[in-house]
Amino acid sequence: MFFADIAGQTEVKERIQRMANEERIPHALLFLGNEGSGNLATAVTFAQYVFCTNKQNAEPCNQCASCQKVNKLAHPDLHFVYPIASSKDVRLSEHLIRDFREAFLANPLMNQQDWFNELSAENKQPTIAAEESNNIIKKLSYTSYEGGYKFMIIWQPEKMNASAANKLLKILEEPPDQTIFILVCHHAEQLLTTILSRTQLVKFGLASDDEIAELFHRKYGLSDQLARYCAGMAEGNQREALLIAKEQDSHVAQLAHFQNFMRGALNFNVFKINPWIEQTAALGREKQKYFLQYGLQLLRECLLLNSGGETLVKARNEELDFLKKFSAFVHMGNYERIVEEFNKAYYHIERNANPKILFMDMSLTMNELLNSKKPA
Repeated sequence: MFFADIAGQTEVKERIQRMANEERIPHALLFLGNEGSGNLATAVTFAQYVFCTNKQNAEPCNQCASCQKVNKLAHPDLHFVYPIASSKDVRLSEHLIRDFREAFLANPLMNQQDWFNELSAENKQPTIAAEESNNIIKKLSYTSYEGGYKFMIIWQPEKMNASAANKLLKILEEPPDQTIFILVCHHAEQLLTTILSRTQLVKFGLASDDEIAELFHRKYGLSDQLARYCAGMAEGNQREALLIAKEQDSHVAQLAHFQNFMRGALNFNVFKINPWIEQTAALGREKQKYFLQYGLQLLRECLLLNSGGETLVKARNEELDFLKKFSAFVHMGNYERIVEEFNKAYYHIERNANPKILFMDMSLTMNELLNSKKPA
């Protein structure tokens, strides 16, 4: 892996590279950033950089034996802990390390939902339990296999229960020599203050549209126009931008799906809207959420068109043709409530609401809102 494969985060990269080069690495780091910031991928790349025996131009060489092992997540001194759905056969992260390797190597920007989709466990509650902390303490009590640093990357430490967190306090404060903890976190407010006080914060911001577009153009060979479209739609979330890029061939289908919903809601007819609801219910939760996110983006573009901000619109040509007509039904009198309906639907889909009931209720509400009069 290379630091250059993570969009933006220039200050973060320079800071942690300096730590490694000067051999002044804090024993416990908190990599805090939103989903899609690349903080997990950066943690792994940082460990690779430290292990690398032939660093080049502030990057790991990707060729030495240590780099080859990290590239497979198989370095004996690189350990991971992450939320799991405990069962009779699965009690510790290491019981799922093969699955975790496959999921991360396929998508270093993965989030919790991606991980649980891999395990077909999306409806279970992910946790890091006290037994995991005991295993961390046991593992780190051994000397390193290769005579250097040991890394313990804890992904989503906010999922630790109180017992697990309390068990880690002592080793976080006084770890064995050359042991580095990296807590890769999205929600610091959910961590114990005693955990926070024992770590040095490394804050990840959102990558700019230009930074994401440049990466996608360089790494994935996307055209400049398409790279900028993906970056603009994702609003700084590299994971979402990558999903949009992968979905590029189906964006016409997404637009048609949105058009059919809005037309069905505008001229409500239960016999016409029902087939759309049946089709959407069969898509599955992740695709339903993607449709709602896509709809929110188009609604935002409508507001920009109505307020004279056409130069800021990031829609493609076929989307723009539709939006110029549809934006007449979206105005300051109903925009906030329409957006609220989409956000509510997203919230309830995440919590396993019945999609048929949810989208039928949403279509009825949308009928009322789209037909409401524009304020004078």
